[in-house]
Amino acid sequence: MKLEILHSSVAALLAGSLLLPITMPGQGRAAESPFAVHMTTMEIDGMKIAYREAGDPNNPTVLLLHGFPTSSHMFRELIPELASDYHVIAPDYPGFGASDMPDADSYEYSFANTAEIMTELLDRKNVGKYSVYLMDYGAPVGYRMFSHNPERVSSFIIQNGNAYEEGLRDFWDPIKAYWADPSKENGDALRGFLTMDATKWQFTHGVGDVSTINPDNFWHVQYLLDRPGNQEVQLEMFLDYGTNVGEYAKWQAQFREHQPPALIVWGQNDMIFPAEGAHPYKQDLTNVEFHLLDTGHFALEEYGDVIAAEMLDFLARSVR
Repeated sequence: MKLEILHSSVAALLAGSLLLPITMPGQGRAAESPFAVHMTTMEIDGMKIAYREAGDPNNPTVLLLHGFPTSSHMFRELIPELASDYHVIAPDYPGFGASDMPDADSYEYSFANTAEIMTELLDRKNVGKYSVYLMDYGAPVGYRMFSHNPERVSSFIIQNGNAYEEGLRDFWDPIKAYWADPSKENGDALRGFLTMDATKWQFTHGVGDVSTINPDNFWHVQYLLDRPGNQEVQLEMFLDYGTNVGEYAKWQAQFREHQPPALIVWGQNDMIFPAEGAHPYKQDLTNVEFHLLDTGHFALEEYGDVIAAEMLDFLARSVR
């Protein structure tokens, strides 16, 4: 009994004088850090969709949409930077990250379906308006969501995510050949993009200091690509990417009509989505903050601190 009284007194003293959250037996969880990132799942259309979530849901929401061939893992360091002021959600698409990967013969992997699932996730989380970080595959996913509900999008953060044909240069020639003729031969020619050498190249090409790139990225990504059946998933997505090009004019018209504020933070040395695809946004969006960064495709890996600072400044003015 005396020991219990002592524990209570010490807890009260510490809680009152140092303002530290204290958990005593039977008292439940302590106050949670605003930087805590939860890894959880939601079943949508019979699939387990994984997502990372952090921050107070009463704060403005920032949706982080990842690129190929990674997952919400690419935002692992950005999420805590945003979480004290924003509600942050970073999902994994079907076939990516920790989400389910149905067989490509039984599920239609497409950007339209992915956008619908991302919207359903937000609806079930009771998210109305949101800002969205668009990178690589995240751009067509996010722009399809914007196209269906433009009033829900508070602002864009665009990082090497394309919406203009000027951004599809020589790198895309073998993929365009697959769009024109989706033969087995043209599909097999793209399997080289799914190897470890290609994965390392995506993370390191155009980077100023390769020692800043964590090799854990390679193992994480390649494990996902090497799962049985995943190459067929990726080939379906390569083929379906061609449907996005047909949507570009519509998205551009909606940019001009709705004018969401936009922050562009773009790795200018990227060969996949080069800077030629960044500049045209300035023709259609009038409220644009434009930054070309001296790095490659996965700009967060080398310039994560810069991008986080730019985002916090931008969001504070455009959303909060």
